[in-house]
Amino acid sequence: MGGSIARKPRHGRELLCERVFRPAAHLVVLVLAPLRVPPPAVVFAAGATGMAAAYLIGSGALVAAAVLMQLKTALDNADGQLARLTGRVTVLGRYLDSESDLVVDAAIFAGIGWATGRWVLAAAGFACLTLVLGVNYNVERLYRRERGEPAEAMPAATGAAGLLARGYAAVYAPQDRLVERFVAWRLRGRDAGARLAYHDAATVTVLANFGLSTQLAVLGVCLAAGAPAAYAWVAVACAAALVPLAFRRELLLRRHVEQENGR
Repeated sequence: MGGSIARKPRHGRELLCERVFRPAAHLVVLVLAPLRVPPPAVVFAAGATGMAAAYLIGSGALVAAAVLMQLKTALDNADGQLARLTGRVTVLGRYLDSESDLVVDAAIFAGIGWATGRWVLAAAGFACLTLVLGVNYNVERLYRRERGEPAEAMPAATGAAGLLARGYAAVYAPQDRLVERFVAWRLRGRDAGARLAYHDAATVTVLANFGLSTQLAVLGVCLAAGAPAAYAWVAVACAAALVPLAFRRELLLRRHVEQENGR
């Protein structure tokens, strides 16, 4: 059990997560697994740590908040590893993890708004971060699906998981559908080669490095520097970066079509 890190199958690799947070989380998992700690308890611990950090941001204790954010990220990585390593991956856990992150993200930006008085910027940062994380998830998922790999959206759920699924449907599902419809529109009538050209590995990799582990590390740097509002601008910049990435995909698609027509 101690020799390898249980991984979620992904093509895009988030460098900071792979080199720092995933190994740190594995140490946590090695302690928790023999104790039979349920993965949802780790999700709740991560959420509580994130909420405490958000409170500290609003209170002006920025360095302490920065430290707690990194602990939250390690716990975020630990819950999934623990579930996979112990064979306790559940639908409830998937929804709980996603929605816990959403609540903590909202609290973080509320803390930034409270600390700086820049509520519009904080709201824009939250909206942009949610957009970027959603696009990251869907681009990876569609890349996998195009290559014939398992790439389901969030699964159907009942009971307590079903309640969380309704929350997911209200916040994330419209964005998931929007990305799917846009991609289907752009690739309508295209051959398999065009579809593979459009769903390129470089875009998946770039977006993976806009992931939540990296986002919270950058937030920690901004907090330690005494500039919480700077992170809201980072989130806005990440959303703006989606535009050139989309244009790059269009260029790849056009080049493929031109090459096919030139044969």
